[in-house]
Amino acid sequence: MGEFNIFEITFSNPLGVFYGGQLLQGHVTMELNNEMKLGGLRLHFEGDARVYWTEQYTTGGKHPHTHTTPYSSNEIYFSHIVVLFGKGPGQTGEDTVLQAGRYVYPFNFQLPTGIPSSYESEIGQVRYSVTGVIDLPQQFDFTTRQPITVIEPLDLNLDPQSTKCGTGNDQRILRSLSCKSGPISAVLRLDRLGYVPGEFIPIFGEINNGSRRKIKSVSTDLRMTIQYHATTKTKMVCYAISKISHGPILPGDDDIWNGDLLPIPPLPPSGLGGCRIIDVTYTVTLTVVPSGIAPHLVVPINILIGSIPLQSVARQYDPPPPRRLSPTDTANTGSSDISVQPTMSSAPSNMDIPQPSDAKCDSGKVNIHKENHNKHIRGNMDCGHDITYNNWNQPNDTIIVPVVE
Repeated sequence: MGEFNIFEITFSNPLGVFYGGQLLQGHVTMELNNEMKLGGLRLHFEGDARVYWTEQYTTGGKHPHTHTTPYSSNEIYFSHIVVLFGKGPGQTGEDTVLQAGRYVYPFNFQLPTGIPSSYESEIGQVRYSVTGVIDLPQQFDFTTRQPITVIEPLDLNLDPQSTKCGTGNDQRILRSLSCKSGPISAVLRLDRLGYVPGEFIPIFGEINNGSRRKIKSVSTDLRMTIQYHATTKTKMVCYAISKISHGPILPGDDDIWNGDLLPIPPLPPSGLGGCRIIDVTYTVTLTVVPSGIAPHLVVPINILIGSIPLQSVARQYDPPPPRRLSPTDTANTGSSDISVQPTMSSAPSNMDIPQPSDAKCDSGKVNIHKENHNKHIRGNMDCGHDITYNNWNQPNDTIIVPVVE
């Protein structure tokens, strides 16, 4: 790093996981190997969402031509620069000379309320970060970056739909050239519609094979549907997140689901509230696959994935899951002032901030160094995100669950 032995951002919350409205606290550590002249030191707090994809179209005519059309949109939640010492961007004045040694600059910043949860995929992202910039006179600025994870506190207790039962049913006649065949029918039932990551969804249902064909398989899966809204077009993508299956059903037989457990891995909350260009919904779907050539029988039920569990469910577990963070969980919540007095001592100790039980969700992890093409940037270049995960009936370890996207 040349003249800099250390230049890093450290949060009082070591997980780097926060709720909207919470006070973000930490410190910047800068260690110089030699005396240096600096224009200033500043922090840039950023939060935004972006959507981008391309589609290819072929024009007709005598000489067909394929062209690529990009679709994109973005929105900014906050962009705030705080000068820790010296000059800010575009300001004039004397440079500051610092002697060799270690300097620690504490900071705090009030995150806005109502901002969406962090989200990462190849098509769309909701990202939050803190970037430290050292202004070097007549040289490239030296930069370090630290991403943070924001969780939207979606409380299932505030939505009456969460406690309601869910029921879906359908049937289909399987026809053949030789003879008529009876219907296949399916009923899917859920005891409620609201869940949080870490829970299991009990699946109740009945499949009746009144046809002359064998049913190859029956499965129930949790599906995540994402809509990416560009300025002129919307793209929809659907994935099966988790799945459980039953075997074949012979003609005239039934298959009963009596509380089979469908797991919920770490996932962002339904709706991705606060974001207008990315929308997330979840569906529990029962799929019946007949043998031969015939369409599948599909029975879906829409559910809610929250970040704060139903109290009636949480009381069943001991110890209870951690409560959500709120702005009142830390001191000085009304202030976004920055402490700018450097010290030549060790960094301040971590704040005693209550934390959710979290697991890393490595869906679509992106290395932003490749996007910025800036060799002067240091720090954490991997953008993933942590999701609130209620580790009920599981070993008390961090669980890594990839979500393929």
